[in-house]
This record gives sequence, structure tokens and C-alpha cells, in this order.
Amino acid sequence: MGDETTTTGPAFDKDAARAFQKRMVGVLDDAALALLLSIGDELGLLDVLGTVGPADTATLAGAAGVDERYLREWLDGVVAGEVAEYDPGTGRYSLPRERAACLTAADGPVNLARTMKMITMLAGVEPALREPFRHGGGLDYAHYPQFHAMMAAQSAATHEAGLLTVVVPTVPGLHEALTRGAALADVGCGSGRAVNLLAAAYPASRFVGYDISAEAVHAARTEAADRGLTNVTFEVRDVSALGENDAFDVVTAFDAIHDQAFPDRVLAGITAALRPGGTLLMVDIKAQSGVENNLTLPWATYLYTISLLHCMTVSLATPGGAGLGTVWGRQTAVRMLQEAGLAEVDVHEIRSDPFNYFYVARKPIA
Repeated sequence: MGDETTTTGPAFDKDAARAFQKRMVGVLDDAALALLLSIGDELGLLDVLGTVGPADTATLAGAAGVDERYLREWLDGVVAGEVAEYDPGTGRYSLPRERAACLTAADGPVNLARTMKMITMLAGVEPALREPFRHGGGLDYAHYPQFHAMMAAQSAATHEAGLLTVVVPTVPGLHEALTRGAALADVGCGSGRAVNLLAAAYPASRFVGYDISAEAVHAARTEAADRGLTNVTFEVRDVSALGENDAFDVVTAFDAIHDQAFPDRVLAGITAALRPGGTLLMVDIKAQSGVENNLTLPWATYLYTISLLHCMTVSLATPGGAGLGTVWGRQTAVRMLQEAGLAEVDVHEIRSDPFNYFYVARKPIA
């Protein structure tokens, strides 16, 4: 313990200070473990450990195609972090099935090791953030060269697992409308997995994806071509100036609105683009408005951190940007949807996706 500073006021609670210091040491250790898990996901080490183990380092290194000495140090770190297990009698390492269940590719959308790579990315931009933190402004997407690939992998797993079987049935009448033939636009489509899955499942409908990233749109077009899809297109477009009127029966936005520089303009543009009676499905972070309402959320600190180091700052990088942030919350989201002219705003929760709310809103019929 460091020296206590003498101040006036309540007596210094040494037990509370020691408990907090112990917690901070735990935070330091857990942060280090997050980096190890990030490496483990990127190099496929967790998948190998879960399928090949129990095994010694030579066997695991051969299966993973990595250097044995590096692997041994990584393994010892994740053993110390109570992720993997080690038998000193046999020299073999293993990953219990109960732990592998949320750390390997086989677990799909709930693979938390994949999410750990966000910590690595965010740590990389922390030095650059100091300047806008002091003087205002933000960091544009050029500071995040890995972001689109990371989000593509994460969203692909989520959409593959439940978009067609869970999410579409959540929206009243959506399956029937798409089966008959409807026009759907996805705002902030990223690499296009959601739109391409929908286009493949509903050949009678017409789909378009919009994103400001040329890299993401190129990836989306490539995937559509590889799938042989002819009912979907992708365009590079600033969705704050969507410029469509009564053009679509359905608009979707998957974790895209809170990143926008001008989310109010985007939502107003979506309302204009919908035909009367049309539907918006907006998927966004499951949180409340106001930090006092998020204190029991297990990943609240992570959400505020990713907002500070990515979502909020990319919005503020545009002059006049709103800087809405990741944790804009349910109450603000509902209010903004209503202010944009949408009605019948319903908020759904899906058990298989504990991280998001599913907002369904409709454009009034005159």
C-alpha cells in the first residue's frame, strides 16, 4: 500500500483501500488475459487446444503451425488465467469443454475470444486519441485498419446463427412480405453478410446495401458474386444523405446508427425512404440511457470503452458530429425514432443475442 494522504473529512478506510487495490491488480491481470485470448483467437490456438488437447506443447504447436517456445509461454499464461488446465505429471495442456463453449469458433456468435481482439485494436489507438481528448474532434476510420475485417467476422457469425431463423420472425409480417417480394435497404451494411443471406433466402425480393466504406462495399459485392446472387446490389453512400423517397418496404440497420456523425439525419432519411406502412428493423446495443441505469450490466465498462475509443470518436471526427456513442441507450433510441417520424416503436429482446435490442418501427400511412 502507498502512503495515505492526510485530509479532512471522513476517516480513511484502510480495508476499503486495500480491497480496491486488490481489485485493480485483478483488472491488470484480466487485461493481460484479454490480450492472450486475442492472440489465441487470431492464431487458432484456442480451437486447437479445444480439439487436440490434452496434449503436450510439441503436439499442440504442430497442430497449430506455430513456434513451440512461443506457444508454451502463451499456454502458461492462459493456465495462470484459469482458462486452460495443465497436468504437471504428463506435461499436457487442455481446454475444458465448459470453457471452450464461449472461446472457440464452434460456438459461433458467442465466441468471446473473437471479441477480445477489440481490446487489442482499441489499445492501439489510445495514443492517437489523446489529442482529440484534450482539444476536441475525433479519429476517423483510417485509424482503424482492422475494424471492418473484425466486424465482418463477428457479424457473420451472428447473422449465420440466427438472422433467418430468429431475427426475421421477430418482425411481424416480414417473412411473408419478403417471400411475396419486397424492396429492402440495409443502412451501414458493412461487408454485406446480412443482406446477402436475406437475398439468398428471398429470391422474389430486391435488396440494396449502403455503406460509406469502399472496402466494405467491395467485400459485400465479392461475396454476392461468389454466391451467384442477382437480386442484391451494394453502393458506397453517405447514409446521412440517403436521398430516397418512398422507395423501400423495409429498411434494416444492424449496429450502425450509434456510429453515425448525424444519426438524426440518418433516421429522418430512413423515414423518407420507407413507403407508407414500411418497417424499420434497427438492431443496436442493449443498454439504457444514463450510466446510473447501466451499473448492473456485466459489460458496461467495455461498452463505454469501445464508445470512447471508437464509436463516439469516429462520429466526432466529422465536423459537427453528434458523438452519440455506443451507450446511447434504449430511451434515447426510442425518442429519436419517434422524432424521425416513425411510429409503433416496439423493442424486442432475443435470448440468443444478449448484447442487442431489436427495434421495430413503422412509417405511418399518412
